[in-house]
Amino acid sequence: MNALAGTGLLTRLAFRRDRVVVPFWIYLLGITAIGTAYTSRAAFSTLAKRADFAASVNKNPSMLALYGPVQDASIGSVSLWKVGGIAAALVGVVSLFLTVRHTRGDEESGRLELVSAGVIGRYAALTAGLITVVTTELVLAVLVSIGLVALGLPTAGSIAFALGWFTIGLVFAAVAAVTAQLTTTSRTASGLAIAFLGLCYLIRAGGDVGGHDGPTWLLWLSPFGWMSHLRPYAGDDWWVIVLPVAFSAVCVAVAFALVGRRDIGAGLLPDRLGPAEAGAGLGGPLGLSWRLQRGSLFAWAAGFAVYGAAIGGVTENVEDMIGGSNGRDVLEKLGGGQGMVDAFTNAAMSLMALLASAYAVQAVLRLRSEETGRLAEPILATKVGRVGWALGHVLFAVVGPAVLMALEGVMVGLVHGLRSHDLGDQFPRIFWSAIVQLPAVWVIAGITVALFGFAPRLAVAAWGLLGVFLLLGELGPLLELKQWEMDLSPFTHVPKLPGAPMRTMPVVWLIAVAGLLTAAGLAAFRRRDLS
Repeated sequence: MNALAGTGLLTRLAFRRDRVVVPFWIYLLGITAIGTAYTSRAAFSTLAKRADFAASVNKNPSMLALYGPVQDASIGSVSLWKVGGIAAALVGVVSLFLTVRHTRGDEESGRLELVSAGVIGRYAALTAGLITVVTTELVLAVLVSIGLVALGLPTAGSIAFALGWFTIGLVFAAVAAVTAQLTTTSRTASGLAIAFLGLCYLIRAGGDVGGHDGPTWLLWLSPFGWMSHLRPYAGDDWWVIVLPVAFSAVCVAVAFALVGRRDIGAGLLPDRLGPAEAGAGLGGPLGLSWRLQRGSLFAWAAGFAVYGAAIGGVTENVEDMIGGSNGRDVLEKLGGGQGMVDAFTNAAMSLMALLASAYAVQAVLRLRSEETGRLAEPILATKVGRVGWALGHVLFAVVGPAVLMALEGVMVGLVHGLRSHDLGDQFPRIFWSAIVQLPAVWVIAGITVALFGFAPRLAVAAWGLLGVFLLLGELGPLLELKQWEMDLSPFTHVPKLPGAPMRTMPVVWLIAVAGLLTAAGLAAFRRRDLS
């Protein structure tokens, strides 16, 4: 039998399974790039504003570590500087998750073993998974380049920027193809790939943080550095594309070689056996939830701490980084404050609250993965009740975001307070601006619990709702949407601290709505069948 037999069939199946997820991510990433470019054109309408902005960024180590340098004072370089960093990393994350989903994920669930009983070749699943991811990245690149050109940005630079995203996705899809052969679980395979992505980002940050006098040679060791050397809108060095393509080809070749050296369902790395007896902490559902959720919480906390320190480091200089009155108007629309520092702080905390909401959704959806993986049934067959089991995970969706936002408030407040020599006044103002975001985050968690209880197969739609709230929060004020449209997002009702008066009733209503949604979801889960 041909080793690639059935590849087309598995590819069509993958696209059918991803018919909601893939268009959503293409839309979200595409609108992020195009929307950022659209809003930045007014803020940086003159060469002088762009030059001042580029100079401010390129001498700020915190911004260089987070996003990299502004390559040029052109409108394209300045407009897409930020999404060339963290958003590019998000492209890599989406690509590696999709790759693991259609390779190791199918093996772990037993789906691949089932379909392999038919006319399916040895390399068909890996090939189909890579085709699915590469096609997704290609569609994203084409749409982004067309959108940027339609905004009036140079064609060559727009294509180079889109290709930069494409190559980032290609690299981490290839890396995930390798990690999927090493482990027996999709969670570990994704974790290894994400750890490699984080290492690459840190290497890129180390190469950029010192400016031209720093260790710029590190940029040649990271895929994110290769994207920086591509220089979209600042020279367009096309030959750099050879590096990520060659690296991806090597990783894919390694992945195909490893597929032929193992059995279906097995990994090349040996499984680490646990202790013969469980510790006292695993005697109840809460201890089990802690065991399952702690790794994710620690990883998110580390990211929030790093980002908080970086945001605190640039807050004092925010006025130097905004392109004149238009830039101030844009920031104040997003942040809702009158002062530049207050508006910037509120806008940053609103964005971090959305990220904390992503953690909350992830924590609740762990219930769904435990259910579909047949891991909930043995627990519920004991004296553990359904609500008690579910509450252990829901608790992390409530307490986890509180820990993350408190950590964010502490880091931003501490760094900014020390830099401004006004720690006693600035720290509490910034800390409470982070904490006040929590009721909106809990509403997102409540929506996810309600979906899990009433319509478990649609629980993943919580990611789509979060994406809608992200667009309303980030682009709604700039696009001047109607107020009722803005009110659909719970984050619209959060008091705009610091700088605006504290309003208690919206906070109370958000907490009440979150509680009702959570209670309704748990009650529905108690009465429905396990699926």
